[in-house]
Amino acid sequence: MQNKHRKTLEAIFGDPVLFNIVWRDIETMLRAHGAELSEGQGSRVRIVLHGVRAVFHRPHPQKETDQGSIKSMRRFLTAAGVMP
Repeated sequence: MQNKHRKTLEAIFGDPVLFNIVWRDIETMLRAHGAELSEGQGSRVRIVLHGVRAVFHRPHPQKETDQGSIKSMRRFLTAAGVMP
């Protein structure tokens, strides 16, 4: 895993919960861990990682992810067995 992916993962699990993580960095980190991403309707993104499935919304018009989505991503990654 590249250093940038590791930093993104650490930011997701950081305390306090951050709200300025760029969504594109999260997608890149997920792919580095072997996740399959597919487009849904509108801004939805379907993610499958180690057999765990989730649907997230890409932030728009901003590029940063909000705190609620970061908390959801944290739960998803934990369920998939991915932690810093």
